[in-house]
Amino acid sequence: MITVLVAVFSFVGFIVAYHTYGRWLARRIFGLDADAVVPSQQLRDDVDFVPTKKEVIFGHHFTSIAGTGPIVGPAIAVFWGWLPALLWVVLGSIFIGAVHDFGALVVSLRNRGQTIGEVAGRLISPRARLMFLIILALALTVVLAIFGLVIATIFKIYPQSVLSVWVEIPIAVAVGLWVYRKGGGLLLPSLAALALLYLAVYVGVYYLPISLPVSNPVVVWTLILMTYCYVASVLPVWTLLQPRDFINSHQLIVALALLVGGLLIAGLTGKADLLASAPAIAPKGPIGAPPIMPFLFITIACGAISGFHCLVSSGTSSKQVASETDAQYVGYGAMLLEGALAVIVILACCAGVGMGVPAVSGGAEMVTGLEAWHTKYDPEGSWAGFGLGQKVGAFVEGGANFVGSLGIAKEMAVGIIAVLVASFAATTLDTATRLQRYVIQELTGTLKITPLTNKYAATGLAVALGAAMAMVPGPKGIGTGGLILWPLFGATNQLLAGLAFMVIVFYLWRRNLPIWFAAVPMIVMLVMPAWALSWQLFNGNSGWLAAEQRNYLLGLIGIGNLGLQIWMMVEGLLLWRRARGVLEEGLPPLPERVSKLKTAAEGTGA
Repeated sequence: MITVLVAVFSFVGFIVAYHTYGRWLARRIFGLDADAVVPSQQLRDDVDFVPTKKEVIFGHHFTSIAGTGPIVGPAIAVFWGWLPALLWVVLGSIFIGAVHDFGALVVSLRNRGQTIGEVAGRLISPRARLMFLIILALALTVVLAIFGLVIATIFKIYPQSVLSVWVEIPIAVAVGLWVYRKGGGLLLPSLAALALLYLAVYVGVYYLPISLPVSNPVVVWTLILMTYCYVASVLPVWTLLQPRDFINSHQLIVALALLVGGLLIAGLTGKADLLASAPAIAPKGPIGAPPIMPFLFITIACGAISGFHCLVSSGTSSKQVASETDAQYVGYGAMLLEGALAVIVILACCAGVGMGVPAVSGGAEMVTGLEAWHTKYDPEGSWAGFGLGQKVGAFVEGGANFVGSLGIAKEMAVGIIAVLVASFAATTLDTATRLQRYVIQELTGTLKITPLTNKYAATGLAVALGAAMAMVPGPKGIGTGGLILWPLFGATNQLLAGLAFMVIVFYLWRRNLPIWFAAVPMIVMLVMPAWALSWQLFNGNSGWLAAEQRNYLLGLIGIGNLGLQIWMMVEGLLLWRRARGVLEEGLPPLPERVSKLKTAAEGTGA
């Protein structure tokens, strides 16, 4: 019964928060205005700036920020116990993560859809802009690498998921062409696309699992995915990005409904018992595991607070929001839904796994309860032996146990959850590549490196950097460095969140608006990643620069991040006193072409 109560109280908490704290932020702090001219109207080009219905942009925004972040993070963090993970997800997403996403979206909306790094240049200083862009480029490189590895690992472990993930691409393109070129309706095509997607899941599970006949399929799949990312990220958003994310948002609703329904049945019938399946607080982790403080706060990123979200809010979503009042629904609401997903992941990796998993991988003998949890989170094992696939597999198998409680065959349930994970990671990969292109173009434009301001060259560099990072060797060779990269992703990601909060705080401070609700999270998200990075760099047993076998690549990135953070904080402190109540420099005038288009649109009532 405790499994059901945890889920219900968490979900109710998210709903109440949206209608109270979220509404207070929207009305009292940011003062959202339905009549305000938004970037998607002001700079409309039908490539990046496209006015979009809030239901569609919600789908894009949610699937882009969610990805596998709220899956992999909690799936790793529960080895410290389910209670710390749960508290961080619920409280973090309400008071930190949703505020961060919402604030970044509003600030970008009021700055012609500029990225949060670009806005930092005017709110803080030009040097801060340059530093922010460098941090963004580093963070996005790690994002591309880690999510590429996650999808490739899923494809290797669950070949039944491959067909449906790739079939979704031509379906999404067809939906985009139908809606934007033919002027057709969206509801029926999206429902048909969803039906085709689940048909592909069925075919993939029972008839056409796809495995690559190579010695290291993770590497090959990663390279294939990076090639796809290049193509997807240079296309107009309406051809693939929007329709694919919209379809995936429907897939998520179905999958969440199945997971929640199965959870309720399993919990009420006693099959899923959270207390008997996993420790609330684990007395110790695997040998060599990092300490819970501060690593809980960087291991679970996307499920509670993630700096990557500020890139989505200010990079793509702000260019598509059709009305300023949609920002609460998109920015605050999507983060709460992601928190709900993370809660389900925690329960699946604990109570769900406890319902039964094979005693040995591929074996027929099943174990249940705490013994089953120990097959995934062995407290006597070595942290170095933990695999990314093992942790993602904990959610897939635990979630499949929930879905199986509805009478769905276990193999089909596994296919549904595996496709869910891979599809979400793929949408994040699409968006992250496009965002990295924006950042590289802004950064190289600032540094006067003209050839890389071209979108095709910038996208090529983005993909090349992500692929190179993904090839960082792990315990079992090239392409197995996922669990090595994840802490780096977490620390870099959370550092980015702290700096995004700094931009939001300066935006409010210059307008004499309250800042406490953003300043406290800012301090937390600056301290925790700096603490974690310092431990990763210099810990005597496993530090990147302290261990016997030093990892200079990760060490260099870590030191660079710490240096940039300190420099950015100094820039903010130097400006703090004289910035209060003083508005930043205004945006430059619109180009003549844009002004004429805007005037023509106003004249026709468009």
